[in-house]
Amino acid sequence: MAASENAQSDNTDTGVARSAKSAAAEPPAGWVPTPEAKARATRFRWIAGILWAIAIVGEGVGIFWLLRQRVFVGEDGELLRNPDTGLLEERGVTATFPQWAFIALLVLLVVIAALSITGSLLWKKANRLDPARKADKTRFFVQNQLGAIIAVVAFLPLVILIFLNKDMDKGQKTTAGIVGVVLAALAVFIGVDFTPPSVEQYTADQSAVIQLLGKDEVVWVDGGKVYHVCDEVSAIQTGSEIRTGTTAQAVEAGKIRLTLQFASELRACDLPVPENDEAIAEALRAIQAGQVDTVLPAPVWADPDEAPIVVEEAPAE
Repeated sequence: MAASENAQSDNTDTGVARSAKSAAAEPPAGWVPTPEAKARATRFRWIAGILWAIAIVGEGVGIFWLLRQRVFVGEDGELLRNPDTGLLEERGVTATFPQWAFIALLVLLVVIAALSITGSLLWKKANRLDPARKADKTRFFVQNQLGAIIAVVAFLPLVILIFLNKDMDKGQKTTAGIVGVVLAALAVFIGVDFTPPSVEQYTADQSAVIQLLGKDEVVWVDGGKVYHVCDEVSAIQTGSEIRTGTTAQAVEAGKIRLTLQFASELRACDLPVPENDEAIAEALRAIQAGQVDTVLPAPVWADPDEAPIVVEEAPAE
């Protein structure tokens, strides 16, 4: 009887311990940026939008004013009647594209490129701080590739009209066309985000941190692009101040992902390491590469009592 009571007591203690672990941290329903990061992202997007608007206005100036400039050579020509059409024509007068307008056009192309590229870089920074959800495919694509889209809008009509301009001589048209194409290609290339972040990626990193440590708390230094689970590893012994905070605060500081060397870091801090650490690392690698449908394995602990937190499986829908 006493043994039975002791067993029940042990089971109760274990249950209480597990409940305490479960309550020790609050697993996220989904990663969200800090208010400060959200505000910075909004500010970057406004500035990018203004720069892009100025670039498109500049394109309009080039199309509707600059490309229409011309000077006439041989203005002493005479009026003659065309017998085929019955209309009067001024013979001996030739329209050419003035050199000042040609130089102004080249400067305008450079200015449009600078505005477009600067806007794209700011827009990318905003997306790192406040990404879109990859599940919303249309918004995810537009939000992450908007810099490239704007570059096409700001350059393509102007470049086409440069090649179609009849008043430019061959040298002017070739030079302006090549400059326009090169700058447009550069602006589009910089505007493309080849590795766009997503809410799903940040949530996977955050979920891994909580399951490995029992709380959403990581460390980082000012250099580098990743955050860590241990403050004693050589990667952050750089002489810079070691900072501690949530994964959202790490993202705000410019750290875009969790290090995949978390197993060795856990050992360095004498923390338990899950038996399936390699499977977790592979899943995180795939998710960080954009394969957000990858299932993140739950940590498997050699001793269940070593689990930093117990998170129950959600019931099947």
